Amino acid sequence: MKKRILSAIILIAVFVPFLIVGGKSFAFFTTILSLFALYELINIRESKKEFPTIVKLFAYIMVTFFTLRNINSITFEYTLDYRIMSLIIFAFLFPIVFINDNKKYNLNDSLFLVGAVLFVGLSFNLITIVRNFDITYIIYLLLITTITDTFALFTGMLIGKRKIAPLISPNKTMEGCIGGLIMGTFVATTFYMTIINPNTSLVLVIMLTALLSAIGQIGDLIFSAIKRYYDKKDFSNLIPGHGGILDRFDSLIFVILAFVLLVGII
Repeated sequence: MKKRILSAIILIAVFVPFLIVGGKSFAFFTTILSLFALYELINIRESKKEFPTIVKLFAYIMVTFFTLRNINSITFEYTLDYRIMSLIIFAFLFPIVFINDNKKYNLNDSLFLVGAVLFVGLSFNLITIVRNFDITYIIYLLLITTITDTFALFTGMLIGKRKIAPLISPNKTMEGCIGGLIMGTFVATTFYMTIINPNTSLVLVIMLTALLSAIGQIGDLIFSAIKRYYDKKDFSNLIPGHGGILDRFDSLIFVILAFVLLVGII
C-alpha cells in the first residue's frame, strides 16, 4: 500500500503541472502517455504472438500523428478525417501482402493494430481537446474517475460481498461499485455546480455524472477482461503498485469517450 500511495503522489506531481500549463506542453505529454498505452496493448498481445518490427513502427507513428491532431482546438467540434482513416488502414493491411507470411502477420494482426491505434489515438487526443476547451471540464472528469475508483475500492474492502464479475475482476463487488458511484457522483456534481456552471439543472448534472461514473467502472472491467484474456495482472509495471498507463487511465478513457457524446446535453 505504501508503494501504491508513493507512486500516486509522484504521478500526480508529474501530471498536474502539465495539466495546469495546458497547450502544446500538455498535448506532447498526453502523446507520450498514448505511446506508452499503445506499447502496453502491443506488448500484451505479443505474449501470444509477436508483430513484425515494421508494423509496430507504423503503429507508433500513427498514434503520434493521431494524438497530436487539432491540439490547438478550443471547441467541442469533432470531425472525422477520412484521410487519416485511409492511411491507418493502408499502413496495417498492405504489409499482409509484402510480408507474405500468415504465420508472421495476418488479417487478425492488422485489424488488432487498426483498432489499437484508433482507440488509443482517439482517446488521448480527446483528453487534450477537452483540456484545451476548459481545464475545469477535465478536472470534472478526473474527479469522477478518481473518486469513483477510490471509494469503490474502500467500500468493497469494508462491506463488499456480492461479486459483480468474478471471472473478469474477482475483487470487484456490487457494494463497491455502488459506493464508488455515489461518492463519485456527489463530489464531481458538487464541483460542476460550484465551479463550472451553477445555473445548470442539478438533476441533469447528477444524472449525467452518475452515468459517466457507471461507464467508467464498465471501462475498468473491459480492460480487466483484456488482461484476463491474456492472463496478465497488469498491462505493465511502469507505475509501481498501480501497473501501467492503461491500468491508471482505463476509466478516464471510457468516461471521456462518453462525455463527448453527452456534452451537448449540458
